[in-house]
Amino acid sequence: MIDPILPTYNRVNLVFERGEGAWLFTREGQRYLDFTAGIAVNVLGHAHPHLVAALTEQAGKLWHMSNVFRIEGGERLAERLKAATFADTMFFTNSGAEALECAIKMARKYHTANGAPERYRIITFEGAFHGRTLATIAAGGNPKYLAGFGPETPGFDQVPFGDIEAVKAAIGPETGGILIEPVQGEGGVRSASWPFLRELRALADEHGLLLILDEVQCGVGRTGKFFAHEWAGITPDIMAVAKGIGGGFPVGACLAKEEAAKGMTAGTHGSTYGGNPLAMSVANAVLDVVLANGFLDHVQATSARLRQRLAELKDRHPAVVAEIRGEGLLLGIRTHVPNTDVVAAMREEHMLAPTASDNVVRLLPPLNIGDAEIEAAFTKLDAAFTRIENGLKDEALKGAAA
Repeated sequence: MIDPILPTYNRVNLVFERGEGAWLFTREGQRYLDFTAGIAVNVLGHAHPHLVAALTEQAGKLWHMSNVFRIEGGERLAERLKAATFADTMFFTNSGAEALECAIKMARKYHTANGAPERYRIITFEGAFHGRTLATIAAGGNPKYLAGFGPETPGFDQVPFGDIEAVKAAIGPETGGILIEPVQGEGGVRSASWPFLRELRALADEHGLLLILDEVQCGVGRTGKFFAHEWAGITPDIMAVAKGIGGGFPVGACLAKEEAAKGMTAGTHGSTYGGNPLAMSVANAVLDVVLANGFLDHVQATSARLRQRLAELKDRHPAVVAEIRGEGLLLGIRTHVPNTDVVAAMREEHMLAPTASDNVVRLLPPLNIGDAEIEAAFTKLDAAFTRIENGLKDEALKGAAA
């Protein structure tokens, strides 16, 4: 008999009752260090008082209306994001996949508005993850996510990640844009080099393409800049944002330059819930914290300390840890043993983290963690890796005895 909740997830048999900062608590009072953060969503941890206050205040006023009317919180958020980014305009959504759908539609509509509707194809990259809609799984190109859903949505040409010559070869008369994550999260915490991103910007300019960035996972302070592309000194034409912008509340956004958005006129796109008053109140509260003086400096300093401790663990446990990678507080541990075994061992030590491709364990803590959480993570990871090494020794002894 099928479960009342569609069984599309292999859920861990843990139920959490409440959270506080980087910690989660079960009904029995067991405490877990949360380096999953809702998969890079809870940028300020659990139950952050400023976010709680903003949501509570708004909940007592107005929950939802419609985008037929002006929504003051959305107008304020848009002005603040405009001031802090490259964007001239934006569309608010409920998720990253919706933000990417908007970005894809916007890129196609741009070329149609310019009299070239045939330029609908977008170059994407192997290892990408852009969402679970029919268009975004086609953009990601992962056979695991495409299988069984019929013909792929056309319009996407995949090339190897980081291969500029392959990008050049893929540009044709139907090419309209380039879509890339500056740091691939699901794809194994792989960073595009800053020179590569600058080359993509130059190629887009040369060929009249739109450069579209997916910063759903790597944006909103995760790499130590407000958005990851700032490290490369470039600006995109369109950018999809979600996860951290809502701090745990479902919020997404498609940001764009005025020129890129010129085809998106009244009636071309919409969302019933996108940008509703509850979502906008929380997103504005997130910006209050993330854009405050010193916050991003704190993320960079915290990242440096955490990476130093992870390097120590690599030296201590060479049989388990192969490589430390990533940017800011989007970090990955590539392991010699199955990453699922590592995550299970971490759970035994009451620490939570998700896996990624390329046999990587992702570390995605809240951005406001401090030394206490770093030391707790070090202790728990050390114990988890030791647990795995002991298991490897036991297997070797059994093999020798046989």
